[in-house]
Amino acid sequence: MAAVPPRALTRFLHRHEAWRGYLLLAPALTLMAAAILFPLGMTVVMSTWSLSGYDMVTTPGIGNYTAMVENPMFGVLIGRSLAVATTATLVTVALCYPMAYFVAFHTYRHKALWLIVMTLPFWTSYLLRVFAWKVVLGYEGVLNTALLGLGVVEQPVAALLYSQTAVTIVLAHSWAAFAILPIYVSLEKIDRTYLEAAADLGDSPARRFWRITFPLSLPGVVAACIMMFVPTVGEYITPAMVGGPDGMLIGNLIQAMFGPMNNWPAGAALAVVMILTIGLAGLAFLLLDRLVRR
Repeated sequence: MAAVPPRALTRFLHRHEAWRGYLLLAPALTLMAAAILFPLGMTVVMSTWSLSGYDMVTTPGIGNYTAMVENPMFGVLIGRSLAVATTATLVTVALCYPMAYFVAFHTYRHKALWLIVMTLPFWTSYLLRVFAWKVVLGYEGVLNTALLGLGVVEQPVAALLYSQTAVTIVLAHSWAAFAILPIYVSLEKIDRTYLEAAADLGDSPARRFWRITFPLSLPGVVAACIMMFVPTVGEYITPAMVGGPDGMLIGNLIQAMFGPMNNWPAGAALAVVMILTIGLAGLAFLLLDRLVRR
């Protein structure tokens, strides 16, 4: 195949703006694709291997996937991970929406300062924030001490820490900033003349919100759900620190497979299943976003 003359290539790129963009994106996309596809391909290949004693058997097979189907523990952990991630996502978005709405519609000066204040807790280490929640939710922690002092309970509530509830609370707090920002951007972009026109036609503030503001902000809500759900469903640090036996998620089992249990093929199979699960969830969110934008 004859090489394309540089001058002809230059004329082609000059006439086709899209191809100029693809050419500029090519180096970064190539690097990103290699960094993602190579380890992902190795994980898929390793998931078909097996372990015989301490020896790795590289003969392909589906034994790891069959074991996951036969052992109900895997289904329980996957279901628990999806439930905790979904709950944390819904709770976080529900709490962050009013905050983003206030900054977008009721703050006329120093909006940047308000955003900094809302994201200030996230300037500290993730582990420090989790340890702080252990102090708050512990058996003799701040929350139990306050409940005892107010007479709400007669003895400390042990279920606050090392439970699914603790995992959900910490995840909701840890990822709140990633939910606030897309919702705020979506609310900030709403044309205020729509609201003024609705007010002139006699709509109450509540009707203006439900008929105009909320529908137009739904793309930001969907984006916030994606940014919350995808990282939290595979979390293993937070469950390991505040979850306890009842709060263990599938990420903890994957980490154990690659760590203490030293069963890399089984861990790779679990990782592949979770990647497919998260991919399907992400596809559902994208379809929802497309429906919302129509």
